[in-house]
Amino acid sequence: MADPTPASPSIPPVLAEIQSGEGLSLSAAGRLFPGHRGGRAVDPSTVFRWVTKGTTAGGRTVRLEAVRAGSRWLTSRSAVARFVAALTDAAAPAAAPPPVTSRSPSARQRAAAKAAAALQAIGA
Repeated sequence: MADPTPASPSIPPVLAEIQSGEGLSLSAAGRLFPGHRGGRAVDPSTVFRWVTKGTTAGGRTVRLEAVRAGSRWLTSRSAVARFVAALTDAAAPAAAPPPVTSRSPSARQRAAAKAAAALQAIGA
Protein backbone atom coordinates (compact mmCIF):
# COMPACT_ATOMS: atom_id res chain seq x y z
CA MET A 1 0.00 0.00 0.00
CA ALA A 2 1.20 3.54 -0.65
CA ASP A 3 2.26 5.82 2.15
CA PRO A 4 -0.61 7.86 3.57
CA THR A 5 -0.88 11.43 2.48
CA PRO A 6 0.29 13.62 5.35
CA ALA A 7 -2.58 15.36 7.09
CA SER A 8 -2.71 19.06 6.31
CA PRO A 9 -5.31 21.72 7.06
CA SER A 10 -7.04 20.97 3.75
CA ILE A 11 -6.91 17.15 4.06
CA PRO A 12 -8.78 15.70 7.03
CA PRO A 13 -6.82 13.05 8.97
CA VAL A 14 -9.54 10.50 8.29
CA LEU A 15 -8.94 10.81 4.53
CA ALA A 16 -5.23 10.09 4.95
CA GLU A 17 -6.13 7.06 7.09
CA ILE A 18 -8.57 5.79 4.45
CA GLN A 19 -5.95 6.24 1.74
CA SER A 20 -3.51 4.16 3.80
CA GLY A 21 -5.97 1.26 3.84
CA GLU A 22 -7.78 1.84 7.14
CA GLY A 23 -11.09 2.73 5.49
CA LEU A 24 -14.31 1.37 6.97
CA SER A 25 -17.86 1.54 5.74
CA LEU A 26 -20.38 2.78 8.29
CA SER A 27 -21.73 -0.75 8.75
CA ALA A 28 -18.21 -2.04 9.44
CA ALA A 29 -17.70 0.81 11.91
CA GLY A 30 -20.94 -0.17 13.64
CA ARG A 31 -19.63 -3.71 14.08
CA LEU A 32 -16.74 -2.33 16.13
CA PHE A 33 -19.23 -1.53 18.90
CA PRO A 34 -21.00 -4.25 20.89
CA GLY A 35 -24.75 -3.99 20.81
CA HIS A 36 -26.69 -3.41 23.98
CA ARG A 37 -29.90 -5.09 22.81
CA GLY A 38 -29.81 -8.73 21.90
CA GLY A 39 -26.06 -8.72 21.33
CA ARG A 40 -26.29 -7.18 17.85
CA ALA A 41 -23.83 -4.53 16.71
CA VAL A 42 -24.67 -0.84 16.40
CA ASP A 43 -26.87 -0.20 13.37
CA PRO A 44 -25.30 1.66 10.41
CA SER A 45 -28.05 4.31 10.67
CA THR A 46 -26.77 5.14 14.16
CA VAL A 47 -23.23 5.52 12.84
CA PHE A 48 -24.59 7.72 10.02
CA ARG A 49 -26.29 9.93 12.63
CA TRP A 50 -22.97 10.19 14.54
CA VAL A 51 -21.36 11.42 11.30
CA THR A 52 -24.05 13.89 10.22
CA LYS A 53 -25.55 15.18 13.47
CA GLY A 54 -23.17 13.96 16.14
CA THR A 55 -24.07 13.02 19.67
CA THR A 56 -24.06 15.13 22.80
CA ALA A 57 -21.98 14.44 25.87
CA GLY A 58 -21.43 16.89 28.68
CA GLY A 59 -23.18 19.67 26.76
CA ARG A 60 -20.83 19.28 23.78
CA THR A 61 -21.69 17.85 20.37
CA VAL A 62 -19.15 15.31 19.14
CA ARG A 63 -19.16 14.03 15.53
CA LEU A 64 -17.55 10.95 14.04
CA GLU A 65 -15.06 11.94 11.34
CA ALA A 66 -15.96 10.55 7.93
CA VAL A 67 -15.68 11.46 4.27
CA ARG A 68 -18.10 11.05 1.43
CA ALA A 69 -16.74 8.94 -1.42
CA GLY A 70 -19.27 8.79 -4.22
CA SER A 71 -22.49 7.55 -2.68
CA ARG A 72 -20.77 6.05 0.39
CA TRP A 73 -19.56 7.40 3.69
CA LEU A 74 -16.19 6.08 4.89
CA THR A 75 -14.46 6.41 8.22
CA SER A 76 -11.48 4.71 9.88
CA ARG A 77 -10.63 2.81 13.05
CA SER A 78 -8.55 5.77 14.21
CA ALA A 79 -11.49 8.14 13.64
CA VAL A 80 -13.70 5.82 15.70
CA ALA A 81 -11.06 5.81 18.46
CA ARG A 82 -10.91 9.64 18.42
CA PHE A 83 -14.72 9.79 18.52
CA VAL A 84 -14.91 7.50 21.56
CA ALA A 85 -12.10 9.41 23.31
CA ALA A 86 -13.83 12.75 22.66
CA LEU A 87 -17.13 11.38 24.02
CA THR A 88 -15.37 10.06 27.11
CA ASP A 89 -13.59 13.38 27.72
CA ALA A 90 -16.78 15.39 27.22
CA ALA A 91 -18.73 13.17 29.63
CA ALA A 92 -16.09 13.29 32.37
CA PRO A 93 -17.28 15.34 35.31
CA ALA A 94 -15.62 18.70 35.75
CA ALA A 95 -13.26 19.14 38.64
CA ALA A 96 -15.17 19.60 41.86
CA PRO A 97 -15.05 23.13 43.25
CA PRO A 98 -13.10 23.53 46.47
CA PRO A 99 -15.17 22.87 49.57
CA VAL A 100 -16.79 25.91 51.12
CA THR A 101 -15.47 26.60 54.56
CA SER A 102 -17.84 28.34 56.88
CA ARG A 103 -16.72 30.77 59.55
CA SER A 104 -17.66 30.57 63.17
CA PRO A 105 -20.13 33.18 64.45
CA SER A 106 -17.37 35.05 66.29
CA ALA A 107 -15.14 35.12 63.17
CA ARG A 108 -18.09 36.41 61.15
CA GLN A 109 -18.70 39.20 63.70
CA ARG A 110 -15.02 40.21 63.67
CA ALA A 111 -15.05 40.37 59.84
CA ALA A 112 -18.25 42.45 59.87
CA ALA A 113 -16.78 44.86 62.41
CA LYS A 114 -13.57 45.20 60.40
CA ALA A 115 -15.58 45.89 57.19
CA ALA A 116 -17.72 48.45 58.99
CA ALA A 117 -14.60 50.22 60.28
CA ALA A 118 -13.10 50.26 56.77
CA LEU A 119 -16.31 51.75 55.35
CA GLN A 120 -16.42 54.37 58.08
CA ALA A 121 -12.79 55.28 57.39
CA ILE A 122 -13.54 56.06 53.75
CA GLY A 123 -16.66 58.03 54.64
CA ALA A 124 -19.30 55.65 53.43
